[in-house]
Order: sequence, then C-alpha cells, then structure tokens
Amino acid sequence: MKFSQVNRSEPVALHHQVTAEIRRAIADGEAAEGERLPPAVDLAAILGVNKNTVIRVLHILREEGVLDFTRGRGIRVVGTPACSAFLVKVNELVSLAREQGFRQDELASMILSVQ
Repeated sequence: MKFSQVNRSEPVALHHQVTAEIRRAIADGEAAEGERLPPAVDLAAILGVNKNTVIRVLHILREEGVLDFTRGRGIRVVGTPACSAFLVKVNELVSLAREQGFRQDELASMILSVQ
C-alpha cells in the first residue's frame, strides 16, 4: 500500500486526512477485502503522524464497517472498494457542508428532500 504523508498546513484535521488516505487506498484497490493493514505504529511512521491519531482513525473506520479488528489476525479490510468510494464522497459532502456552515440536521434534511 502506498500512503502519502499528511499536510500539516491544511486546515483539515490530521485524523480526517489520515482517514481519507486509508479510504483512498481501499477504494483504489491497494488494500483488498480480507487484506491486513500494517500495524498502527508503522502506519503512523509512514503518514508522519502520532500513533494515537492512527488508532483513532482505525476505530472510526471500524465503526463504519470498513475495517475489522480480530485478535491474532490484525486489522483487516472488510469493506468493499465500492463502499469505501461511497464513504469518501459522503465525507467530502459532510466536510463541504461544515465549511459552508450547515449543521448536521440541516444536511440530513437536505439529503432526505432530494428525490
């Protein structure tokens, strides 16, 4: 898997950048379903962030159903590239809405009103 280091000068939070980078790798097929990710310490070194940032991101992706943690088997990709690509777009939409000053309930209302 190829990861690029996060850009600390961007206004986007580091954990959002790391989340996007891992999602991109999954969406691009660099990490196929069932494949193990490197340990958090190694990912942190590659991405140029603290290990705790990576652990936070891994938990976010597990809650979304993209990753699975199994004792003795490490962190595995369980989400499909299509699912991950969709999540990337959803997160882009949420980020744009936040930048434009919309609250979560307003965004949800807008989505529900789309036919």
